[in-house]
Amino acid sequence: MQQGRFIGARNFVVGAWLLTNYADVANVLRDPNFSVQRASRWVNGSGPGARAELREFKRILSRSLIFLDGSQHTRLRQVMNAGFKPAALQSMGSRVQLIVDRLLDSLDANDEMDFIRDFARPLPAMVIADMLRVNASDHADFIAWSDDIAAFIGSPTPSLEIARRAQTGLVALNEYFCALLPERRLHPGADLVSQLILAEEAGGIITTKELLAQCCTLLFAGHETTRNLLGNGLFALLNDREQWQILKNNPTLMPSALKELLRFESPVQYTGRRVMADIALHGHRLKKGDLVIPMIGAANRDPAKFSNPDTINLTRNEGSHLSFGYGPHVCIGATFTYMEAEIAFNTLMRRLPNLELVNATPKWGSNSVYRGLIMLPVRLARSVAG
Repeated sequence: MQQGRFIGARNFVVGAWLLTNYADVANVLRDPNFSVQRASRWVNGSGPGARAELREFKRILSRSLIFLDGSQHTRLRQVMNAGFKPAALQSMGSRVQLIVDRLLDSLDANDEMDFIRDFARPLPAMVIADMLRVNASDHADFIAWSDDIAAFIGSPTPSLEIARRAQTGLVALNEYFCALLPERRLHPGADLVSQLILAEEAGGIITTKELLAQCCTLLFAGHETTRNLLGNGLFALLNDREQWQILKNNPTLMPSALKELLRFESPVQYTGRRVMADIALHGHRLKKGDLVIPMIGAANRDPAKFSNPDTINLTRNEGSHLSFGYGPHVCIGATFTYMEAEIAFNTLMRRLPNLELVNATPKWGSNSVYRGLIMLPVRLARSVAG
């Protein structure tokens, strides 16, 4: 365990305990003595006047499932899990396939594409829009709002300007769903928003504000992760043609391959926890309120856990990666993300089996939490059936 620091956009230092090995990261992620309730303190630290100016941002963020502990988290998680049961996921598979095919069809006879812009960015936004039964034409707005929120979450010490843009994005999402609720209450369906409304009526969700916060979470939370899994995964495979060929020839390897790609290039590099009570760890004294940073990306490449961790092994069977978290806060949409990515990669390999990189050194984003590519130019080579 190491005591570390972050240098933020405003050039001041925030003290934090950094955990880098697999065992420590996994233990903290599942230990209730380390709290996820850090939204208000995080927002308040973004600059003078933030406490008052960003009140709405804090209010929505602090009601989200991902920033709640204990019984509140358990209650909302049970509600949210209903939308990701096997039957619900099975019904979504054909719709995901339709969206994937439409995106590839739209490329027409192009010789090249930017995989991030043309596929990895729009796909998760269009899929979650379908699950929530909102207008797919609004997905560009969803992406823009999500990007601004991600910029805040991805900054250890966000500036006031970054926090302001994130507040604008989150409030816009909140207002979008607020306008949607009356119609959905009158005409419910099988979508996730309708399920949350039913949960509110049954007492699983206590207030409309709490309901709205979960709608925002659903639209935002899975977008960055799925986008980066697709982009990072494709780059890793195309950068090692042998692995691409192995997977193309053995599509039954896809489930284990996705787990390995998530381990190798984690879409989420770290998260945060607050110490609930003074505790000793590795000879150090952590005090109540201290910030702990579990470094997920580092844990996923811990040589004490994974052999040859800096290489891809599509048949690796050495335990679970931590890219979707661990313990009570493990990602509720993990199974769905696997399904979405499996459909996407299988379709790419079938329709574009000779896909290749245009540039072996693409540009990575600067977000320190969400590791992903800004661009991924690829050259298309379609199959006869494609």
